[in-house]
Amino acid sequence: MIEQIVETAREAGEAILEFYATNIEVMKKDDDSPLTKADLAAHHIIIAALKKLDPDTPVISEESGIPDYEERKDWRKFWIVDPLDGTKEFIKKNGEFTVNIALIDNGKPIMGVVHVPDKKTTYYATNKLGSFKQVADGKPKKIYSESADTGDALRAVQSRSHGSDDLINKLKEKGLNVEETIPAGSSIKFCLVAEGKADIYPRMGPTMEWDVAAGDCVYRYSAKKGVHHSPLTYNKPNLKNKGFMIGLKENYEF
Repeated sequence: MIEQIVETAREAGEAILEFYATNIEVMKKDDDSPLTKADLAAHHIIIAALKKLDPDTPVISEESGIPDYEERKDWRKFWIVDPLDGTKEFIKKNGEFTVNIALIDNGKPIMGVVHVPDKKTTYYATNKLGSFKQVADGKPKKIYSESADTGDALRAVQSRSHGSDDLINKLKEKGLNVEETIPAGSSIKFCLVAEGKADIYPRMGPTMEWDVAAGDCVYRYSAKKGVHHSPLTYNKPNLKNKGFMIGLKENYEF
């Protein structure tokens, strides 16, 4: 099924790029976050594809609302989708936005696709196959990463829109030697760690489960042996995540 999910993400990405080439009309959601017609177009493509591919598995999408916990608390498997992750980057036209699709099983991602439409680059992973990167129509290449020690000279990836010196200073106060910071948008941050271009992704601010699930999947299964630890969990009563850190051998809490 991973091939079909990759193709679905690419189709959603093509729809997004049609809007990217125009003057982008920005609307506001109830929480004042930005929404564009591209978000909605990608959402409809993905939902239609998942209903056809896997009609018995429920779907949560950022653009379709969150079912009550009473309805979903017994879900073992479900899809979680962010049709356009990095809407701010899309509006800024810096290319760092993604399509995120993940399958959750018993609170963990077992399949995930992060597609970067503007770069024609796709990262994907399953718990059976590991993690891969594919550029355009080239051959997919397996990607690997190793967990860093707290004493290493660390390359930290941080949000291009939300990054701050406060975060890096806090890491240094905790004894982490952050030698370099790499700004990136959306779920690309997870993927840079997964392919070894960054060592850690620290996040102090809140995220939603659909923001992180696909990227988390790509990271988890990029381990050379076994599976990388991730502090992120899914189908919580409230789908909001607290701060987290991925990439270290040891658990780290903000």
